[in-house]
Amino acid sequence: MGILNRRDFLMTASAATLAAASTSFAAPRRQRVFIASGKPDGILSYDWDAATGELAPVGVAANVANVDWMCFSPGREFLYAACEVDSFNGKATGEVASFRVVNGELHPHSAQNSASAGTCHVALDHSGRVLLAADYGGGSAASFLVSGGKLSPAVWSEHYTEHGPDNDRQQTAHAHFASFSPDNRYAYINDLGGDMIHIYRVNAASAMLTAAGAYRAKPGAGPRTLHFHPNGHTAYSVNELKSTVDVLEWKKADGSLTRKSEIELLPKDSHGESRACDTVITRDGKYVTFANRGDDFLYTFKANIATGALTPLGRTSSGGKIPRNFTLDPTEHWMLVANQDSNLVSIFKHDPATGALANEGKSVAAAAPMCILFV
Repeated sequence: MGILNRRDFLMTASAATLAAASTSFAAPRRQRVFIASGKPDGILSYDWDAATGELAPVGVAANVANVDWMCFSPGREFLYAACEVDSFNGKATGEVASFRVVNGELHPHSAQNSASAGTCHVALDHSGRVLLAADYGGGSAASFLVSGGKLSPAVWSEHYTEHGPDNDRQQTAHAHFASFSPDNRYAYINDLGGDMIHIYRVNAASAMLTAAGAYRAKPGAGPRTLHFHPNGHTAYSVNELKSTVDVLEWKKADGSLTRKSEIELLPKDSHGESRACDTVITRDGKYVTFANRGDDFLYTFKANIATGALTPLGRTSSGGKIPRNFTLDPTEHWMLVANQDSNLVSIFKHDPATGALANEGKSVAAAAPMCILFV
């Protein structure tokens, strides 16, 4: 692994504090990690050592092309993948695939056509019976009924028609992200092209979705991802095109989302194209970090657990170009960043007590890394 130098903007924590925190935990050695790749060898295997922060390549876990996103079943017995391809099974759609996880290896289990081309995201409901897929290129979404890890053909689908004012990125709808409410009664599809989040009621027994309204972001914002805070009523919608975050109030009664505030991610001296992308929330809900591409940084905030309100702590470099996805390891003492255009996964120490990231990190090669999952 090589050493990466941080940019000049630093987190507000001393190196001594981070060094002390990094030795204050015990963790199992050699945990399997799957990394989605936007290449023909779509899922890669690595071994993770939480004691040292070492990520060692093992090989190709699955030859399935252009995997943008992955998620596990509740017991991690099955893995589901979104494959951003233009055709599958002779149809002009992306592929949604499932794999059985056996002793850290992936075995093909099922595969189905999505609703249209460019499948970029999948999400499994809390019951493990409903899988949603979002198609960026085709501007659509689909649901699948899951039984024994196997996917049914699409049960429900919708093709969106909304578009926004950005002539380069919003000429058509672009479904980008799927998620479920904390109580599993509602599903959400972020439409980057239409500046909205579509809301549905979920039937977990049949995987059918019924329209239940929509949240409308500011024109040209481009809502990309949606993550719920552990407090059960706050959600964060990252707006890719404006590099902002909508802090939202979720209402259990009807699944609706209401904007409470807006967070600016870019520094005042930022110039050129910059795109916000993803979110990581610590298990205790005390800290929330967002990633931004172009300027390629992570921006950490302290969260008010009761209200979800955010107070900025500081920005750090992502360690490479175009951070696509990032995640904390299970100990929360390390942050791993998938830097897509650098073909690197960058690894930084993280202090769970302060939310601070170390000023230097390690890196390991990974072909077009898109998503990171710990088994």
